[in-house]
Amino acid sequence: MLPYSGELDYLVIGHVTRDQAAEGWRPGGTAAYAARTAWAMGLRVGVLTSAADDVSKALAGIAVVCLPAAATTTFDNRYTDAGREQVVRALAAPLTAAAVPPPWRTARLVHLGPVANECDPALVDLFPGAFIGLTPQGWMRAWDEQGRVRRAPWEQAGQLLVRADAVVLSEEDVAGDEALIARWAASTRVLAVTRAARGCSVYWQGTAQDVAAFAATEVDPTGAGDVFAAVFFARLAEGDEPPAAARLANCVAAVSVGRVGLAGAPTPADIARCLDLCR
Repeated sequence: MLPYSGELDYLVIGHVTRDQAAEGWRPGGTAAYAARTAWAMGLRVGVLTSAADDVSKALAGIAVVCLPAAATTTFDNRYTDAGREQVVRALAAPLTAAAVPPPWRTARLVHLGPVANECDPALVDLFPGAFIGLTPQGWMRAWDEQGRVRRAPWEQAGQLLVRADAVVLSEEDVAGDEALIARWAASTRVLAVTRAARGCSVYWQGTAQDVAAFAATEVDPTGAGDVFAAVFFARLAEGDEPPAAARLANCVAAVSVGRVGLAGAPTPADIARCLDLCR
């Protein structure tokens, strides 16, 4: 796919992935879920990614720059009572500033969404004046020789938290370490911590507020955090207060968990219904 040559409302940078599921492989990754969500919100969306596969079907209607790679980043995801277990099977190419088309460097909102340490942290300085949203999960992962994923320290946290306009992570990402959450919240403008069926907590201007989840029948939780982040970032960039942005994000994320895989990315009708519910 050729990149859209005009100004973008929402640029997401990260790998579109191949995710192993019971029924076989399916597309995934923060870039795919967030981009589809932003598109459903009526935004002009671009994705910078890397893959060996054709990602156009997963990103229909979205402008894409896809760096060639010997393999597509591939995860085997398994959900247990103790949380998600992941194995990395393959990795695509890293994503750096050199790969960003010059017309895209004026994007109004830039979402750095690594899943496997693929995003160069220096990307945060490439977009002067843009709203910068971070979902740092992929900077907080390491894996052994068999590809088994484990949590790892976010080495660039000090550098990136001060540059971000908003950060979204899950309590699982930090193993429920509330002290760490508090330190990070004190270092960035807005931090949202998703808490599955308990909704989320939002930290800003020295305050914290819990925002309740919407009722949902969970079929597949994959991508729900990315859906939440895309809505949260987009609404903050439009001027919403963090609790209001989080309430809408919770509503759309509740819709997403009721469907399987990328079908969980919202439609424009889903967005409209949640906007009505959150008025």
